[in-house]
Amino acid sequence: LVGFGLSGLIRSELMISGSWLGSEGFYNMVVTSHAVMMVFFLVMPLFMGGLGNLLTPLMVGLGDMVFPRLNNMSVIMVYFSLGLFCYAMTQEGPQAGWTYYPPLALTTYMSDFSVDLSILSLHLLGVSSILNSLNIVSTVMAAVKGGEVSLEHLSLFIWSLGVTSMMVIVTVPVLAAALAML
Repeated sequence: LVGFGLSGLIRSELMISGSWLGSEGFYNMVVTSHAVMMVFFLVMPLFMGGLGNLLTPLMVGLGDMVFPRLNNMSVIMVYFSLGLFCYAMTQEGPQAGWTYYPPLALTTYMSDFSVDLSILSLHLLGVSSILNSLNIVSTVMAAVKGGEVSLEHLSLFIWSLGVTSMMVIVTVPVLAAALAML
């Protein structure tokens, strides 16, 4: 809901420029926060976490994920990360764009504290995504090894979740290292 509210602020600011948000820095914070909220706190947790955790055990013939406590820890980390990011928004907020490209991510444009909090938030979200991806891959492999389903009979949705999970496991540490260099 916060991301959708921020998109309303962006549209109202673009309707009559300078009438709602007041400063360029605040507008940059709204655009950055909207993009990060929608991509990293809506799309990734909803499709990978929500639908993946709900449908994977059902589609491979298992009663639950292989590591249910890992699931719980992953969800708790998403909420904690969201809280940290919302707190960073109250402290001037990140104003660097959702890519955190270095010219705008420098301390001359915004405070260190809000950038550091938002980067910490994205690191926690990355750990949560990795844990969720490990759980999805291990659940599919446990079903295949247990004889519930063969690789040839897996649905395309499970294959796509498996490939996406492997990509998350490989790429998120690289992205986290790049974020840490900021």
